[in-house]
Amino acid sequence: MRQPRPVERLGPGDVVQLVTDVGPVPMNVGALLRLGPGASTTADVVVALSARAASVPRLGQVVATPPPGLGRPYWVDAPAGAPPVGVRRLAGVDGLLDAAVDAVTTPLPWDRPPWRALVLEVDGRPAGVVVALHHVLADGVAGLGLLAALADPAGPPDARAATPPPGRRGDPPPTRRDLLLDVLAAHRARLRSLARAPARLRSARAELLGGTGRAPACSLNARTGPRRRAATVDVDLAAVRRAARAAGATVNDALLVATTGALGRLLADRGEAVPALVVSVPVAARRDDASGAMGNLVGVMPVRVDLAGTPVARLAAVARDTRARRGAARGASTALVAPLFRALAAVGLFRPFVERQRLVSTFLTNVAGPAVPLRLAGRTVTGVTPLTVTAGNVGVAFAALSYAGRLGVTVVTDPDVVPELARLADHLDAELGALTGAASAVR
Repeated sequence: MRQPRPVERLGPGDVVQLVTDVGPVPMNVGALLRLGPGASTTADVVVALSARAASVPRLGQVVATPPPGLGRPYWVDAPAGAPPVGVRRLAGVDGLLDAAVDAVTTPLPWDRPPWRALVLEVDGRPAGVVVALHHVLADGVAGLGLLAALADPAGPPDARAATPPPGRRGDPPPTRRDLLLDVLAAHRARLRSLARAPARLRSARAELLGGTGRAPACSLNARTGPRRRAATVDVDLAAVRRAARAAGATVNDALLVATTGALGRLLADRGEAVPALVVSVPVAARRDDASGAMGNLVGVMPVRVDLAGTPVARLAAVARDTRARRGAARGASTALVAPLFRALAAVGLFRPFVERQRLVSTFLTNVAGPAVPLRLAGRTVTGVTPLTVTAGNVGVAFAALSYAGRLGVTVVTDPDVVPELARLADHLDAELGALTGAASAVR
């Protein structure tokens, strides 16, 4: 009897990203890679990206929906075709970030692999590359691994050229029998894991709830539309790390204090005073991208950050809170969030829910990137700007990425809710400077 073909199911977190893509902007994420000088042409960069994409099987697959009763959606090989790598010509480098935001906020076709890359050309040379992908493909850690896979391989040029990228597997799609057997195997696995369920649910509750309460009402939480703008703040990673360690905190804790401090300043500019803000922080279940696995393995941890007090005192308080809530089962809150979000989406209530929610004030994503610069088609990647989207009634979100000794923070806003983008970026720069300056004064 023929052995059943393996079925590459979407994980619970992937399904959440799929069913909650209800607008007004697509559930995409991405990154802008700025390229340094070099001899390679725009065509060389397109060829390099296409070749590297062909070595990542997931980038040649599409999401398939099974018949009712046969489990979650799954991945199948897409029809043969060129990787979605294009070129966009810009008038100057000042347009790189706007072009990247436009690429990330443009919906991706579902009959093709849900990603795209654009080589951004300025004055006849490749000045940057924006990679946009639907969140169903990867969380922050997996997405970072994807970027590394698209860059030049490590090693001397002759060794790299001697190893051609592997082709796609070309497996036929699973049959109904394959899907049914896979569903039965998943049921058996869930039954075997029931003994671990109580402990995991306790971890999930601590990670998700943690006594944050409702987010204070403020003008940052208003229904968002289809437009997004972005600005960046770049600081020395070592300085932020020293400031965090001096308070017994992490870099992520420091970002929580700096981003909420910046938002507090912006609200004060508007004549609003709130005692605290609640930040939704993804908690990665995997620590790094070494396995090359794709998909979403993250939980959610809302963190309440008081706005009163010195930066150092606020940092110490945040560190105590996040340290107490980090359990052994990182990302466990998916067990609570995923069923709730899927249920709301199934009855058409997810969008009304997120447009009226009072649980979080903003989002913060932080991923530790490469310590040494990447290269693409022989050109050094001089900087990587992470890009995410705001959703529901959250008018501003932050995405941070450390890269080659720098910590870059992207501020993404709906300009109709938060038109003061430049002022907010200045406030964030000042808050990060206050943290690192306080640490330097203590030394």
